[in-house]
Amino acid sequence: MTLRLLFISLLTLLLCSNQAQAQKDERTVLEEKRQEILQEIKQINLLLFDTQKKERSVLSEVEDIDKRIRAQENLIRITNRQANLLTREINVNLKKIDQLREELAQIKEDYAQMVVKSYKSKSRKSRIMFLLSSRDFLQAYKRVQYMNQYAKYRKEQGESIQRKTLELQELNKSLLEQQKQKQALIAENKKTKEALRKEKEQQEALVAELKKDESKFASQIRSKQKQADEIDRQIDALVRAAIVNSNNNSGADATGGSSSTFALTAEAKALGNSFTSNKGKLPWPVTNGVVVKRFGKHRHPQLPNVETFCSGVEIATSTGADARSIFDGVVLDVKQIKGANKLVQIQHGSYISVYYNLSSVSVSPGDKVTTKQQIGTIAKNPASGKTIIKLLIYKNTTRLNPADWVYRM
Repeated sequence: MTLRLLFISLLTLLLCSNQAQAQKDERTVLEEKRQEILQEIKQINLLLFDTQKKERSVLSEVEDIDKRIRAQENLIRITNRQANLLTREINVNLKKIDQLREELAQIKEDYAQMVVKSYKSKSRKSRIMFLLSSRDFLQAYKRVQYMNQYAKYRKEQGESIQRKTLELQELNKSLLEQQKQKQALIAENKKTKEALRKEKEQQEALVAELKKDESKFASQIRSKQKQADEIDRQIDALVRAAIVNSNNNSGADATGGSSSTFALTAEAKALGNSFTSNKGKLPWPVTNGVVVKRFGKHRHPQLPNVETFCSGVEIATSTGADARSIFDGVVLDVKQIKGANKLVQIQHGSYISVYYNLSSVSVSPGDKVTTKQQIGTIAKNPASGKTIIKLLIYKNTTRLNPADWVYRM
């Protein structure tokens, strides 16, 4: 029975330890997410709203406010989860404190009884008489052992009281800290909710303005989409031409290849494999930025009859920011495109990364570039005041979603 109780106690201790570690890990993950969202909101405010008071279209304002609203809603969700986790931890600590108090009271009671018993038999004479009254030497030896064990046990009880008292004090201190953290999160959530309420009121006013002349704004969006589609067609043609040109200039040991696929040398093939193995871990093409348009088809949130398409990702960044290569590679081409400023294509084996809307370029065709190497300066839109780069990723002639390749995009 004793072994069974010991096993149950050890198992309970192990489960509690695992639970505490899991809660600690979850707390760390949630705090990291909260800091990421706070940084995202900061970037949105800096890159989308602090544009030197340039004239802003209703469509642009609605889209920018929508991004800030989504970020604030994410922040509220995360802080709610953090507060709920702290509530659970506080409840667990309260139970631990009650349990420790009970254990401490029991230990103190046992210790008090020991002290009384020890006091009654504390005289040297009584201890000698206890030994002399032994029937034989063996019994006297056992009585000496008993007295030593009793003294040791008394010392251990005193140390146990000290440990339990310190543990109780630490738990109380931890509980107070957790309660402060929870109150801070609740206050932050309240502030964020108030900001969100005002943001939604502003958005509603802008949406009402959109709805008044929906056909005009829908026409503007479709017109911009036609311009974007035309630029995409030009880039697709440049990619195909770059592949053909690369294949014509490839070495004798190149394998495969056609008008739509690269003929890769052994070195280029190894580079392509390395690019593939880094999927999801590639750096952003800017030092800091916020995604303003994502890959694929999207239905406009306020104009449901309007659908847009983005062939890559558009990232808003700071004025004068440099574009940088997302991986090691070779510059295939540098072009000037009408409506998209300058463009750079970089080959990574059978992959191509395309960067456009550059005001100036610092690389030339044939240059070898390294990961995060600066390749040019991003152009600033004089009307909106925004500095936006567009990144596309191809595998041969097939467009890929950059968010699948770039870290936390």
